[in-house]
Amino acid sequence: MQPRLIAPEERFDGERVGLRLVTLADCTATYVAWLEDPEVNRYLETRWSPQTLDSVRAFVGSMAQSPDSYLFAIVERATDRHIGNIKIGPIQARHAFADVSYFLGVSDTWGKGYATEAIRLASRIAFERLGLHRVQAGLYAGNVGSARALEKAGFRAEGRFSAQLRGPGGWEDHLWYWL
Repeated sequence: MQPRLIAPEERFDGERVGLRLVTLADCTATYVAWLEDPEVNRYLETRWSPQTLDSVRAFVGSMAQSPDSYLFAIVERATDRHIGNIKIGPIQARHAFADVSYFLGVSDTWGKGYATEAIRLASRIAFERLGLHRVQAGLYAGNVGSARALEKAGFRAEGRFSAQLRGPGGWEDHLWYWL
């Protein structure tokens, strides 16, 4: 098992958001409500399963023990409010790449560039701390806000898998971006 390269007490700060590892203390009714909210989970794979405090705690616990994934809380710096998550992983060690996935659970933070800043911070961690060669993200074609956040963070469109994902309104293309 590979040792964890980021300590639980570390924090990575940008201008308006910071990243720190998610802890069991973050597993609250609010967190569960995000994952159960149809506006928040519209493009999240978690929407396919009921979310409970126990399931969220189990997921966070597994991420804390994982040798190949890092789950970060996105924290609004001005308020120290946990507003969403971003994950680097699973890391493919042999090929030095990982997926990045994210969501903002607090709707009053949408459209303000917080996701872009979190993606930039996570990418910096991936390259500088974890020594990765590439990070990539897949998304539903209808998730225009996510595509825009990735592009503003420097990601480039790489591929399109036609009608691969069940989206909110039917089959959607699966888009891949990389940095």
